[in-house]
Amino acid sequence: MNTPIKGIRRVSAVIVTAGAVLAGGALTTPAHAAAPPKPFIAAKGGYVMNNGTGKSLFTKAADTRRSTGSTTKIMTAKVVLSQSNLNLDSKVTVQKAYSDYIVKNTASSARLIVGDKVTVRQLLYGLMLPSGCDAAYALADKFGKGSTRAARVKSFIGKMNAQAKTLGLTNTHFDSFDGIGGAGNYSTPRDLTKLASSAMKSSTFRTVVKTKSTKQKVTTKSGGYRYMSWSNTNNLLGSYSGTIGVKTGSGPQAKYCLVFAATRNGKTVIGTVLTSTSAANRTTDAKKLMDYGFKV
Repeated sequence: MNTPIKGIRRVSAVIVTAGAVLAGGALTTPAHAAAPPKPFIAAKGGYVMNNGTGKSLFTKAADTRRSTGSTTKIMTAKVVLSQSNLNLDSKVTVQKAYSDYIVKNTASSARLIVGDKVTVRQLLYGLMLPSGCDAAYALADKFGKGSTRAARVKSFIGKMNAQAKTLGLTNTHFDSFDGIGGAGNYSTPRDLTKLASSAMKSSTFRTVVKTKSTKQKVTTKSGGYRYMSWSNTNNLLGSYSGTIGVKTGSGPQAKYCLVFAATRNGKTVIGTVLTSTSAANRTTDAKKLMDYGFKV
């Protein structure tokens, strides 16, 4: 008659033990913070990634091809900095063709003066800070190959497209050295971010694009000197903590673009917004995406 009672006790013990295990499991399950809501951006395209891991953190039409404006100059700088045996202190004489090009296209300018001798390093500052199309032209003329200026420019643009192919930027193509191009000058938020990430591996590039303003001493045609002062068009510098670059862009088709990067607490996020609605909104868009990137 004792057997049924023992059986009941055994079953009760199993139930109690199982309940304890379940309770213990519930208590030891780690709590997961809810992911922050994805931000709304005015730009038609946007992308952010963790620069250390390459992980995508935000996408909006990230692979849709769009006009890039002067963010094209990131590739211009990368091609220059990829030259073998590059001497950043070698000098380039400013040609009238460069200033004529600015006037013809009503283009952004580093205000280079015909006859002045400027170094390649200085041209990189003139390229990336005030977004000088005259500096871009000078660099293309210097580092392209050919017996005529037109041939050298064509050669340089060829190098830009070769770099894009090497980097696996399958949705990117260039038909100009500065972004003043036609339908053949395009990229995507994802591709431009990858390009910028690659360019940022160069210490020279990093130094240039994080510079808020600079004053450069250049040699004049008569052998004297003058100072050129350039300010960075990227107003994230000084307004967003941790900003380290990289480049603004604008144009009739491109509207307002920005490739951006920032580092906080050892984490670097890098990204792009293309075709935003205003200069102010592209900055706001970038800040929203970096805020989001640092939280996820």
